Parts: sequence; structure tokens; C-alpha cells
Amino acid sequence: MDIKSNKIRAIITGVTGMVGEGVLHECLHSDAVEAVLIINRKSSGISHPKLKEIVHSEFFNLMPIEGQLIGYNACYFCLGVSSIGMKEPDYEKVTYDLTLHVAATLVKLNPEMTFCYVSGAGTDSSENGSSMWARVKGKTENALMKLPFKQVFAFRPGYIHPTPGLKNVLPFVKYVSWLYPLFKIILPNTVSTLGQVGQAMIKATQFGYDKKVLEVKDIKNIADRQYV
Repeated sequence: MDIKSNKIRAIITGVTGMVGEGVLHECLHSDAVEAVLIINRKSSGISHPKLKEIVHSEFFNLMPIEGQLIGYNACYFCLGVSSIGMKEPDYEKVTYDLTLHVAATLVKLNPEMTFCYVSGAGTDSSENGSSMWARVKGKTENALMKLPFKQVFAFRPGYIHPTPGLKNVLPFVKYVSWLYPLFKIILPNTVSTLGQVGQAMIKATQFGYDKKVLEVKDIKNIADRQYV
């Protein structure tokens, strides 16, 4: 993609969470991104010249806002919930069903879109493993890959080091972030920064990537790669 004539116009979900907020931060500060639309159940309170926000409470019914979703060439889907304490049918509804509903709507409106889905390290592509969340995430990844988007990428980050100054840092991350320099040395393929996740999405949209499922080492590889 020629970024001079084809700037990214991105829809981002989940910006009230840590990953979504970090991806939004990278997009707002990237010359490759000319416009960002965020969809939230409540106002984020964020303002920026290239940012538009839609407050919409029902993600299973996007018909009232469909007209505002046209004209975008990327979706960075960072919306998600923890599976802790949830039964599989409930987790599947808010993970698989919701994601596929949004994706199906967007591909109908914007078939030239690149869709980046935040999954997680350990996701089970076979859909048959013992871990409930990993099965559901794997099922979601597999279904997304079958939709007729221009590109679909599943991002599987491990530990994500937060971007300084952002507010939606997960509680456990606050307690272990001081160990990040050590993690980088002893577990390099399991850790990345939130900035690298956002940059990887932007560059995957711009330039593509030779894998559809991006593990931590792929996320860091594409984020840190210099394109000319």
C-alpha cells in the first residue's frame, strides 16, 4: 500500500481497556493514520483532531450506526473480557458471537478493510483443547479468517508492557511491570510493549505480513521493521 495516497482510516473497539487504549494512542500519533473512529458503550473522554467517537450500547445491533461505519479500511478489534468465572456459553457469546457480528457488518460495508483481532498467546486453533478461553478464541480466529476482508490478522500477545502515561493499565501489570527488563532477557518471545502491538497493527495494514496469526515474535518483528 502506498501510504502517501492511501492513509489508514481505522475503527477501534475496546479503547476503555488497556490494549485498545494503547492501540488508539499509536494511531493518533502515527502519520500513516488519517482518521480514527472509536465505538464505546460510554464516552471515553478522549478528544483529538482526527478522532471521532460513537457512543453505542448494543454491539449486537449496529444497524442504527451502520451509515457512520462506511469509508474505513482498517478495524483494530481490541474488545474483550476475561474468562475468569464465566461459563463457556456466556464467554462464547461475548467473544465469538459479538466479534463475528461486528466483523460481518464491517466486511459488508467495507470489503477492502484489514481486520486485526486481539486474541492471546496460547490460543487453540484446533478448538479442541482443554482450555475453554483458548478454544473460544481459536474458534473466533478461524471464523474471522473465512470472512472476505482484504486481510485478516490474529494478534496473540503475551505479557504486554504498558505505554507510559496511559490510564487503563491492568492491575496485575502494575505490580509486575518493574520486571519487564528481566522478562525481555529470559523470556523474549513472550513479552512485547503496548506500543509494539499498536505499531504492528498499523504496519500490517500498510504492508501486509506473511503470516495471518502473529505470535509475540511476529508482533515485535513487524513493529520494529523499517519499511521504505
